[in-house]
Amino acid sequence: PNRVWFMSRPTMVHTGTLKFGAKTLKATGKKVVPPPQVLSFSFDKHGLCYKMTGGYSVDRTVGNTGGLGGLFGVMYALGQTLPFPEGQPWKRSPQWEVFYARFAQLQTEWKGLFA
Repeated sequence: PNRVWFMSRPTMVHTGTLKFGAKTLKATGKKVVPPPQVLSFSFDKHGLCYKMTGGYSVDRTVGNTGGLGGLFGVMYALGQTLPFPEGQPWKRSPQWEVFYARFAQLQTEWKGLFA
């Protein structure tokens, strides 16, 4: 009852200095197009926001951020990578490729199980 969920699909241009930890990125003029993302705000009994969540990509194939949401995606679009798996562009795993390639066949097989 105290949380609002919403979807965002921004487009940005890097026109100012961006400071992220020890990194300082001067304006590049690059366009940053993240994928659609889900975010939320949580409010206390006084109506003040005490928590914001975000960066949850809905369609990782959209934009130029490697499927990354939030600031991780912005950094990637500006040519920076982060030194941990969550900060790397999304890519399909071998397991996903096998599942995806066999999806139509699996639907047919599973239908028979529950008929």
